[in-house]
Amino acid sequence: MSCLWFPYAQMQTMPLPLKVARAEGVKLCLENGQELIDAISSWWCAIHGYNNKEINAALQEQMQKFSHVMLGGLTHEPAERLAEKLVSKTQGLNHVFFADSGSVGMEVAMKMAVQFWKNNGVEGKYKFAALYKGYHGDTTGVMSIGDPEEGMHHLFKGFLPKQFFINPNLNEMESLFKEHSKEIAAFACEPLLQGAGGFNFYSPEFLKGAIALCKKYNVLFIADEIATGFGRTGTMFACEQAGVQPDIMVLGKALTGGYLGLSATLASTHVYNSFLGESEKAFMHGPTFMGNALACSAALASLEIFERENYLQKIARINEILEEELLNFEARGVKETRVLGACGVIETLSEKDHKGIQEFAAERGVWLRPFLNVVYTMPPYIISEKELRKVCRVMKEFFAPGSTHAQCCNVV
Repeated sequence: MSCLWFPYAQMQTMPLPLKVARAEGVKLCLENGQELIDAISSWWCAIHGYNNKEINAALQEQMQKFSHVMLGGLTHEPAERLAEKLVSKTQGLNHVFFADSGSVGMEVAMKMAVQFWKNNGVEGKYKFAALYKGYHGDTTGVMSIGDPEEGMHHLFKGFLPKQFFINPNLNEMESLFKEHSKEIAAFACEPLLQGAGGFNFYSPEFLKGAIALCKKYNVLFIADEIATGFGRTGTMFACEQAGVQPDIMVLGKALTGGYLGLSATLASTHVYNSFLGESEKAFMHGPTFMGNALACSAALASLEIFERENYLQKIARINEILEEELLNFEARGVKETRVLGACGVIETLSEKDHKGIQEFAAERGVWLRPFLNVVYTMPPYIISEKELRKVCRVMKEFFAPGSTHAQCCNVV
């Protein structure tokens, strides 16, 4: 048995993982010679696919100078340039705090919100409000704002701090705020698309109303754009579709094009200014690898490619193909299909209705990783139309009448 401990898996019964020898473009090349189209961008981050020559070159160039120096008392050009670039993209979020993963980026946002109120002389605002079916990471603080009942962290109930949860409903939100806003430091959500909670979509109108309620009741608004940022919902950031600007935004995953771990927590000047003044007002957080020079160099190259190659146009075409292929698809065991930007979802009635689809797809040259009652694709943006239609075809074939896998799962 391997010494390697795998995530989200029962090690005693999990199937042998597929061993990747190399990767190129959208293809994962296995040790046995098989090639798979990566339909989920390595958990949604490899937006340029693999082995991108331009990002490779940026890393090689930076390695000749230095790979990492601490940002405690030191600084460097890649971190400064990336911060400036992100600020220029978010219009109004003028200050950037780097960390090394999306989970930690959200921890930073939560600590920032709590300390914001303390620095402003407001006591008692230590709680958070969030959406049911949300997911914000696997570290302890952010686990507490993930779905408390059905999410992957329900096992830790009793250990985690208790927070407030609502559905994406403005009446629920206002009722909560009327009663508890004096306790709530911030409301956190994944804008428009909830990822690991089941790929649930909701209206931009809720975001508009939520921002207004946060302002009315003195609650900060945290946008978790770790999965939705960099075009995944069809715009650079999902918040743009509602025309809203959060107080704090967290970016990760696609930030480096899937090359290295990096997150960015961006704050408005209003939030940032509360940390100025006496020494005890300084923000008390400092990851060792924050602003890693290699990661920042990869992110700069990734953003350059994104802009130059007009990725938003590519994403619009991906969206069209996903809608053509998946919307209105009906089969036994399928509850519904939905598409938003470069994300296509087949929701089944239960997990058993898609049991075996990962193996089925791999046999046909496609890498999928379903979870809960969802089969989805979030492909690299460089995927060709032919490759994307193949992904969709394989997803649908599994549920087709006469499919061996469908028959064994009673999906006939």
